[in-house]
Amino acid sequence: MTDIRKEESMLLQKQMIGDHYDALARAHDEGKKVVYTFVPGNLNELVRSFDLLPVLPEINALQSGMRKLSGEYIAEAEKQGHSEDVCTYVKCDIGMLKKGNIGPTGKPLPKPDLLLLSYTGCFTFMKWFELLRHEYGDVPVAMLHVPYQPNGRIEPHQREYVVEQLRSEVIPKLEAVSGKKFDQERLRSMLRLSSQAEDDLVWVLESAKNRPSPIDAYFGGVYYIGPIFSAFRGTAGAVEYYRALRGEVEARVAAGAGPITPDGPMERERFRLVVEGPPNWTSFREFWRMFYDEDAVVVASSYTKVGGLYDRGFRHDPDHPLETLADYCLGCYTNLGLPTRVDLLESYIRDYSANGFLINSVKSCNSFSVGQLLILRQLEERTGVPGAFIESDLVDPRYFSAANIKNRIESYIQMLEQKQGAA
Repeated sequence: MTDIRKEESMLLQKQMIGDHYDALARAHDEGKKVVYTFVPGNLNELVRSFDLLPVLPEINALQSGMRKLSGEYIAEAEKQGHSEDVCTYVKCDIGMLKKGNIGPTGKPLPKPDLLLLSYTGCFTFMKWFELLRHEYGDVPVAMLHVPYQPNGRIEPHQREYVVEQLRSEVIPKLEAVSGKKFDQERLRSMLRLSSQAEDDLVWVLESAKNRPSPIDAYFGGVYYIGPIFSAFRGTAGAVEYYRALRGEVEARVAAGAGPITPDGPMERERFRLVVEGPPNWTSFREFWRMFYDEDAVVVASSYTKVGGLYDRGFRHDPDHPLETLADYCLGCYTNLGLPTRVDLLESYIRDYSANGFLINSVKSCNSFSVGQLLILRQLEERTGVPGAFIESDLVDPRYFSAANIKNRIESYIQMLEQKQGAA
């Protein structure tokens, strides 16, 4: 097996993540408190403004999947009575807890001092936190309810509803856990750092409009969104990471070079795809290779917007700290209705000159999978671009059939090739 090729920014991110897990392992010994929360709509700047450390259970699950640990954890959760149909992120997390709560890097994870549920588009999050509270005992819970965007825009009353919860529910709980008063100026300074990092991330994502695209906006994109969607938004480390990432991509644009894949630079770009749905983590490298072996690069994806639609213009605004946190929560991809999702994917197909789009329907993730066949039909009708549909799972290796998925992708690429030849 050849060595996996990684960009310098990937190595920097790996170091950041490793350092964070090390800090979590030491947290309680050093008198620090931790807050468990989720990626979509996370309030990282607010949490860190109280000197609290964030723990993101679905990040633990996907990291465990990439490290081939999730199958064992899922089996353990099912032994405890959790159904096969339950979200595999949840079962991976519960199984990891039952086996000693050792995190993906081999270091123990601390018990939560607060469960902060920012409910953005996924009802499973609520049930997940019920399970965690049962497992950990009487842990305080802060609930932030975020309404859906049914008409594709944030209404003033929705923003006010979320801001009021931040004031009356979330901030008092953070003050109680941390023993510190809310410092609005410190929050503002962190939001400024977020906005800087967001600018560079958007530049990187939009670089895929070039031919050839210097990035893969799905498989490579999950590395790019890692710091800003997880524990590092609002930190100087995130600003440094995205500055370095942008520099790498700028160099590839200047050289007319394609993305870096695990097997090295992608030499030829024949197909430009838009992808809907999360990736499979247990066979991530094998899944990616099915695309670049066919000279197919993903130029835009919905999954890289699950933690925020920055490319639609949103930036964290330090001049309106609570209002901007509310808008961030309201604007996450899984908080959008189906018509808005279709509009967004259609704009990606057109803006990024895609000649194909693919849906990866994930067995245990209803937040993404509901309505995907409708999305497929409507996008084909609106754009004239043919779509494809495959099925896998997040972190359950039993539901990744490599031969079946590879066969579908190869057949789809052959169809695209014939369509190009006819044109």
